Amino acid sequence: MDGDESRERAGRWRASIVTLFPGIFSSWLDQGMVSRAIERGIADIQLVDLRPFGLGRHSVTDDYPFGGGAGMVMKPEPLFAAVESIEAGIRTPIVLLSPRGRPFDQSVARELAQQAEIVLIAGHYEGVDERVREHLVTDEISIGDYVLSCGEIAAMVVIDAAVRLLPGALREGAADEESFSAGLLEYPQYTRPADFRGWSAPPVLLSGHHGEVARWRREQSLLITAERRPDLLEGVELSDADRLVLTEAGIRIDRARRLE
Repeated sequence: MDGDESRERAGRWRASIVTLFPGIFSSWLDQGMVSRAIERGIADIQLVDLRPFGLGRHSVTDDYPFGGGAGMVMKPEPLFAAVESIEAGIRTPIVLLSPRGRPFDQSVARELAQQAEIVLIAGHYEGVDERVREHLVTDEISIGDYVLSCGEIAAMVVIDAAVRLLPGALREGAADEESFSAGLLEYPQYTRPADFRGWSAPPVLLSGHHGEVARWRREQSLLITAERRPDLLEGVELSDADRLVLTEAGIRIDRARRLE
């Protein structure tokens, strides 16, 4: 990388994705929020095709597992070579996307967004040679308790969640009140028309009273979170007003927080 390119990237968040199928990312990188962040110079997404690092005339990247068993295992040599080809800092997180990884949530997205750059490895088949985990990657992330056919989908999830937290990726304040931003699920949203097929938007949202609107939204977030994701309340600091809202709705706070 020459000096001009290095200076150009200095202010950008960068993610490099090691992938067997770079074509999967085409439409995702051509439209939407991530695409706009790239166009504005906020983010830099690099695709590192694993196939050219494969071995032999057939560019082999996987092999049968020692000890037998179904499926194939991604070989260590191509993965090490692909990651080592990336010009990244010595403290750059190298993340393997794997069902064995730590759960991905908003706090992890924020953690990754605060890095200058990250490297993601999209796993496949029965996983990767354990030596990749032991000697190459610095972190493992799982986007949920299920198995995908390819790690590219997980890579898009992780990058999308991180990029939208970068300054300038969204309009100012757009992400401040979304689900999980303050530990709660988001309140209901309405738009025109105020009445649709006899279903009306809550009058408070049409009142123009900002204080009442903010109070209603907080109450709705609390009630929805207590109903659908009570576990999230464990990490939320509740005011006396918050406790009153939950109590009046017949929700025991200790139960909602799963403290008993």
